[in-house]
Amino acid sequence: MAAVAAATHVGKGKRQFLSLWAKAFSIPCRHRQKKNWATTRPRLSATRLALQNFDMNYSVQFGSLWPSIRISLLSEQKYGALFNNFSDIQQISQELECLNAVDFIWESQKVVQDLNSTAGQEASESAVSTRAVPPESQPQPLPCLSTLISSNIKCYTFPKGDISLFPPARPDALGILGYYLLDAASVLPVLALNVQPGDLVLDLCAAPGGKTLALLQTGCCRELAANDVSVSRTGRLNRVLSSYIPKNLCEIVRITSWDGRKWGDLEANTYDRVLVDVPCTTDRHSLMEEDNNIFQNMRKGERQMLPMLQLELLVAGILAAKPGGEVVYSTCSLSQLQNEYVAERAVELLNIQYNIDVRVEDLNIFRRLFQDTFSFFPSCRLGELVLPHLTSNFGPLYFCKLRRLG
Repeated sequence: MAAVAAATHVGKGKRQFLSLWAKAFSIPCRHRQKKNWATTRPRLSATRLALQNFDMNYSVQFGSLWPSIRISLLSEQKYGALFNNFSDIQQISQELECLNAVDFIWESQKVVQDLNSTAGQEASESAVSTRAVPPESQPQPLPCLSTLISSNIKCYTFPKGDISLFPPARPDALGILGYYLLDAASVLPVLALNVQPGDLVLDLCAAPGGKTLALLQTGCCRELAANDVSVSRTGRLNRVLSSYIPKNLCEIVRITSWDGRKWGDLEANTYDRVLVDVPCTTDRHSLMEEDNNIFQNMRKGERQMLPMLQLELLVAGILAAKPGGEVVYSTCSLSQLQNEYVAERAVELLNIQYNIDVRVEDLNIFRRLFQDTFSFFPSCRLGELVLPHLTSNFGPLYFCKLRRLG
């Protein structure tokens, strides 16, 4: 053992000496070898870089919630089936119900009834109480569901804890597919937009098309402008719409490939409703797929500029809305920098630079309506955030509603 220790000590001393010697005399060959050693060191994959980034940032942002969110992001995603009202309604409804799936939006009507029943009971109890309760402190009944969210949209999901998968949709006699598979949380921004009959609607970053399709399910769009800066992505959007929408309805859809950041100059003060579903780090995709991953080394600059791009798109969307118009901003990221901070900065910038007042709407009702389907983050300053959770592995999905006042 003593001999081994001595040999180790000698070897270490020799390496230190050679190192000092090489530095002193600057041997070119040795330096070239060192550079080669460095360049052959394996690089981390984009998914691994994404995980390291999320661990560093989200562990601070979410604290004790992060381990649960993390394992959910790394687990199989749960999907919903956006019902296509232009297909064979009866047949598709039966097929989905036979799978034990339920329309989570319709189910929320029961939540409204239960909350109103509870509010009525509490109001009766306070009326007979000897202590008067101020009217503003009394529980207020919720309005009808149709006044809160966009009508006619149906999205089927499996109950919490049920990890069943929907089979691929089959075309009906007219070649129209009965439902579109997507993250069910993706429907929430469209519901929040609350499109009304005759509205002129803009979907500023429309591809691949799930939210555009949901907007058309409302049956309320007088005209829908669906834009995406990528020509290849608008091609995919066209294919989605042709598979789900009758040709005569496609006439109300105008598909473009313009730079969304310039929309405030192109069509200012035009739209009743605007959806701004911006490019983001797409957190779940970034952890699961190497292809088109924004954490690839060559996309570092693009990733760093994301919040600025998101801000520019949101400002353009608000400028495109009429005074009194409503805008919903959404991402599929957990990042505060891409979510609340972008919404806050947009409100400030519009006030300072354009003298336009924008009000952030309270979406707390969504948490109450859909708490049986989604897991919501309880501490969002603005908007709502759906957190991935193993029992309901949807999201992440952030959405915030803004009303242009002037």
